[in-house]
Amino acid sequence: MRELFDLTRGLIDTPSVTGEEGAVGRFLAAHLASAGYEVETQEIAPGRANVLARVKSTPARVVLSTHMDTVPPHVASGEDEEFIHGRGACDAKGIIAAQIAAAESLRAEGVSEVGLLFTVDEEMGSDGARAANSHEWARDCRFLINGEPTDNRLAAGTKGSLRVRLRAAGREAHSAYPERGESAIEKLLDVLADVRAHAWARDDLFGETTCNVGTISGGTRPNVLAAEAEAVLQFRLAAGAREVKATLEQLGAGRVRVEYLSENEPIRLNVVEGFEQAIMRFTTDIPYLTNWGSPLLIGAGSILVAHTAGERVSKRELVESVEIYTRLARTLLARAEEDARAARATGDEANAGGAAR
Repeated sequence: MRELFDLTRGLIDTPSVTGEEGAVGRFLAAHLASAGYEVETQEIAPGRANVLARVKSTPARVVLSTHMDTVPPHVASGEDEEFIHGRGACDAKGIIAAQIAAAESLRAEGVSEVGLLFTVDEEMGSDGARAANSHEWARDCRFLINGEPTDNRLAAGTKGSLRVRLRAAGREAHSAYPERGESAIEKLLDVLADVRAHAWARDDLFGETTCNVGTISGGTRPNVLAAEAEAVLQFRLAAGAREVKATLEQLGAGRVRVEYLSENEPIRLNVVEGFEQAIMRFTTDIPYLTNWGSPLLIGAGSILVAHTAGERVSKRELVESVEIYTRLARTLLARAEEDARAARATGDEANAGGAAR
């Protein structure tokens, strides 16, 4: 599987921090075109494009998909006997390489109804997935196998996500005379203390809702009461966002302004017998790819090392993931064909066409 490892390293060594995915998109488009695929690029912004590929003139009923972008900073690849290291090793450039290898393996067997979709911007706002959802190839897809580091376990569900900004306003004053002003920072800190102390919703499947205070900023000098302060929070939702939003409005009333930046509800995903299953606490592009058939989620690597200086992926897991993607795609294509036959047998022409597409 040297080719698999070399492709993983080539992708890692092509920097693609969110917003700067142009080079890796061109790398993938050229690689897939040279392998004989029909390739399309879908521009999201100047120099940034999704990459789609399929066997020429063949609708893809199963699509393997993940994202090309990474969090900063770029870290070049390295390798030892057990692991491939570097930014994107598991999130998600090793997964890209494994998905391409699986598609190649299936094509060599004569299985042609498998496609590939690689998006930009997943680490920020999923702009690539939002655009891909309107692509004409989506109408042919029955099953989307999305790739994220799940330790090669099929995700039975993913937590939701709510990203919010809290803004506090105060009144500047000399810090020697605090009674003459009002510190926006102190107001913000009071609200954040209440947020951290709150018991957020739990769910039997997804566990507890958690909150991370990601960034805090405000003020101009240590000897000046701050006129402005803000914090950006990320909730991992075990239940719906509505209750969290209502609580935030209540906790912040009269003290901060709440701005909602992004929102995804928890998702229960399709599972297939014969594959190990787990619940994932993170979110993916899946909520924005609703036109691409029924979603599944699986990939090599551990989310626990993603976004860290020690990011890596096991070579053994990469090889295993190629077999998993291949087996899963075969299973799903067989299911799609069974659905189509059942629809034709009942004379349901509309559903027969949809099942076979």
